[in-house]
Amino acid sequence: MARLAPKAKILRDGKWNEKDASMLVPGDMISIKLGDIIPADARLLDGDPLKIDQSALTGESLPVTKGPGDGVYSGSTCKQGEMEAVVLATGVHTFFGKAAHLVDSINQVGHFQKVSTKR
Repeated sequence: MARLAPKAKILRDGKWNEKDASMLVPGDMISIKLGDIIPADARLLDGDPLKIDQSALTGESLPVTKGPGDGVYSGSTCKQGEMEAVVLATGVHTFFGKAAHLVDSINQVGHFQKVSTKR
């Protein structure tokens, strides 16, 4: 399973290295390019605008254009461009992590669940 873990291109000690995304911490510099799944919530730095597919998080049907200073969310996919970014949040502290926690914390049982589990 470790081979399935997402990777991120991280700038550490002046060198770009590919590491497991689980190693990211706020303040890390990452590189985002075409095809990458964004590994953490981050703020974009200098570069050409990116096209980001964040439909899994926001429901938007088309990729959105993001430029320097804009935020990008963990779990989004880069559809065009390449840019560096600084990590703002990781894991459960990301927009996606908070949303997942909210969904997980709901304990309501719907009518269909009540009927289908009744014995």
